Amino acid sequence: MTNPQTATAPETATAPGTATAPASLRHVAADAAALPAAQPKPTSLTGQVESALAVWQSAAPTSAGIWECDPGEFTAARPDLTEVCQILSGSGTVTGEDGVSAEIGPGSLLVLPLGWRGTWVVREKIRKTYVLIGGAATV
Repeated sequence: MTNPQTATAPETATAPGTATAPASLRHVAADAAALPAAQPKPTSLTGQVESALAVWQSAAPTSAGIWECDPGEFTAARPDLTEVCQILSGSGTVTGEDGVSAEIGPGSLLVLPLGWRGTWVVREKIRKTYVLIGGAATV
């Protein structure tokens, strides 16, 4: 297994036709990776803490990683990107401003499309993997 701390090096995109070092595979055991110390979640309504480990980043606003958050409630907005996430552990409810909600738990695949705004209620500490895609169109 790759050491999670070595899996965080950003990959830099270059202009077409320019030379670059070969892209390198990234691998992390997402369910067991050590995350940095938790910090206060800025949008928490209940004083939660969160932690994240960036596994891959490109020069474009696209990245992938692991995120964890304690129980509580927080607001979220995706004005400039789409988020695709896979819940590894924990449980909660995600509700959009449009009233559409999802009960999430291990195995849930969640897509928060470009422009999404809403609230997360975390009942059990959630750990997820995520991919953030800048400017991705909605279906």
